[in-house]
Amino acid sequence: MPRKKEPAAKARSAPFPTKEQVLTFIKDSAEPVGKREIARAFRIKGNDRIRLKALLKELQADGLLERQVGRRHATPGHLPSVMVIEVSELDEDGELRARPAVWEDEAPPPTIYLAPPRGSRSALAIGERVLARLKKTSDQSYEAQVIRKLDRPQRRVLGLYERGDEGGRLRPTDRRAKRDFILSSENAGEARPGELVLAEILPERRRGPRLGLRSVRVVQRLGRGDDPKALSLITLHEHGLISEFPEEAVAEAEAAGPAELGKREDLRARPLVTIDGADARDFDDAVFAEPDSDPGNAGGWHLLVAIADVAHYVRPGSPLDRSAYARGNSVYFPDRVLPMLPAALSNGWCSLNPKEDRPCMAVHLWIDAEGRLLRQRFLRGLMRSAARLTYEEVQAAHDGGPAPHGQGDNEAVLAQVLPPLYGAFAALIKAREKRGTLELDLPERKVRLAEDGRVVAIEARERLDSHRLIEEFMIAANVAAARELERLGQLCMYRVHDKPDPVRLKALAEVLRGLGLRLNASQVVRPRMLTQLLVKVAGQAESGLVNDLILRAQSQAIYSPENIGHFGLALTHYAHFTSPIRRYADLLVHRALIAALGLGKDGLPPDAEGRFDEAASHISTTERQAAAAERDAVDRFTAAFLQDRVGADFDGRINGVTRFGLFITLDESGADGLVPISTLPDDFYRHVEARHSLEGERWGRVYRLGDRVRVRLLESDPVTGGLILSLAEPEDESTETGKSLENSRKNWNPLDDAQGRPAKARKLPQKPGRKRNPAKPGRKAAPAAKGRTRKKRKGR
Repeated sequence: MPRKKEPAAKARSAPFPTKEQVLTFIKDSAEPVGKREIARAFRIKGNDRIRLKALLKELQADGLLERQVGRRHATPGHLPSVMVIEVSELDEDGELRARPAVWEDEAPPPTIYLAPPRGSRSALAIGERVLARLKKTSDQSYEAQVIRKLDRPQRRVLGLYERGDEGGRLRPTDRRAKRDFILSSENAGEARPGELVLAEILPERRRGPRLGLRSVRVVQRLGRGDDPKALSLITLHEHGLISEFPEEAVAEAEAAGPAELGKREDLRARPLVTIDGADARDFDDAVFAEPDSDPGNAGGWHLLVAIADVAHYVRPGSPLDRSAYARGNSVYFPDRVLPMLPAALSNGWCSLNPKEDRPCMAVHLWIDAEGRLLRQRFLRGLMRSAARLTYEEVQAAHDGGPAPHGQGDNEAVLAQVLPPLYGAFAALIKAREKRGTLELDLPERKVRLAEDGRVVAIEARERLDSHRLIEEFMIAANVAAARELERLGQLCMYRVHDKPDPVRLKALAEVLRGLGLRLNASQVVRPRMLTQLLVKVAGQAESGLVNDLILRAQSQAIYSPENIGHFGLALTHYAHFTSPIRRYADLLVHRALIAALGLGKDGLPPDAEGRFDEAASHISTTERQAAAAERDAVDRFTAAFLQDRVGADFDGRINGVTRFGLFITLDESGADGLVPISTLPDDFYRHVEARHSLEGERWGRVYRLGDRVRVRLLESDPVTGGLILSLAEPEDESTETGKSLENSRKNWNPLDDAQGRPAKARKLPQKPGRKRNPAKPGRKAAPAAKGRTRKKRKGR
């Protein structure tokens, strides 16, 4: 009998997933997913779709899943692809982190890393809000690309006017800008190509000749874009800094005149001197010292620190006061200064110019031979500077060398005032060393300009003992001001510096351990302990790295009416008193002293206490803005200086390691540039935060914070201040390097992938120096086997 034909076996369906499997799939997805995507992933068909719907409802009821817009699902804490975030901190690697602007969950929000603008670190400030596009990188972290800043809606744009085959364009100076703007001839007015212009953004059109580009109209011409002066103008406008004073403030400053002696103490017989940089134009502090005449204080010193009496000219609530408060501080660019006060005061009546009578707030300080402050007495006086000295002039005189060129007219004054000044300085240094301050070695860049404003050189700013002398005198006066106000129970604007965050200290200790340095982060860490580490590595290759790491572990110094001390200076009481011409905080301290000591009617007003918290926040913010603007200006001038050297190689050091690439500080100029991760030798790189490194998974290349590198300059853009670099390839790889790479190829196991991805899904780099799939000489490449794809062959 013929055998019966058996029915075909039913295709076996995939087993129905568990709750844990569905949760894992949703959690690992970069975006929220819909029911259809889940069903496709687990091959769920037919009636099983009803089971899936019920399973998803159960997960929601258990709080393990959230229903989002568009019937899509995500685990709690999953962030949408576009959202408003707030910049929250700068981490140890110099990367900006952010958090969702609105977060109501009890659990901490995921970490959001802000991708840097092209060629530079982000210019965003802590606390700024931005609209960003997010990309999930791990369970608890995201990368964010800034779409636009929200705190200051973009209605105007600064840029260079350019004309090409497609017509007029405006190229924004902001390095965060992703696109140019259309600038037609009718909207350009009298502007000419190559000019720097301020333009307003016109209402968006739905259709246009160049879809996606916005049109702008010129509202102000600012001069040629290649004019060296334009670099500061760009920075000024980009940071929203105030360049012009209100007319009433200028009028008030110009109406000012000399102060009478009246009830002031006459200090004109004291040989007070100012010591400043050679290019300084305003002088707000003068110093004097002599041995203490008290027999009970043998070896002790009497110091007198006199400070410009700005409070005499800038009265609370006046137009001058409102203008100074809005600025918060002066801003210093390589080619100009944006002063806090109009020139009539900053360079005139408030400046302690030599041989001219000036009103001052002064403090007598008595210290012992070990530099300890014994007592102080504040006063309002009338002084007359005996000489305007420079740091270089003072240092040369102290060292017994010739005076710098053009600075040899003060020999008699120097011979009289220098010995006691340096004697008191030696005592203050003893006190500093005894209390154990944090002594970071942070070189500064100085931009030297020619008469036409072009950059001649980028130099390291020299650090002399004469600089330290003035610093120690100012610190002593600042400490005395804070102590005096606390003694009198008066309101004070303290300068506070909190202890480092314990989490940062723990991360710092782990990295230092790899360098053979020990830091016990579990105990109370004091500034002295960090300085001892710096002393150990001084002069070694790791010195710059350790300085950077310790700096990044620090909290940020701010102004506050609440005193928590100053960690870096190892002081319990500290306030800024010595620079009221350029810092509003110092003016508040002067007014507080005037009110507390009954030195006049121009002290703090009765309602000041209710506004001190707001004032502290405001001037801390303006200080950060000024610092960011000054850095950006130096970056632009440096980029202009390096523009003629594109293609040249430079030695440098890795000063930042991020998931986007490496930031390099060039030895020659101190400039910072970015090596994008896409330009690194072919490999798959992981960012290992704990080791501050980018580590190649296949070939084992490692780039760590502090490593010495040689780089090539690819781009230098003065308009944005950005430098794009690449690692300079050596002329030929050494035998040892070749062997190391070959061993890496032999020993590499695709199953060892730390991120758990199948080998064929990864980018598998080729051995350096070889082309992909090379055919042997004289032979053709073998054809692909039937039924196989090259992708499968390649992944074997």
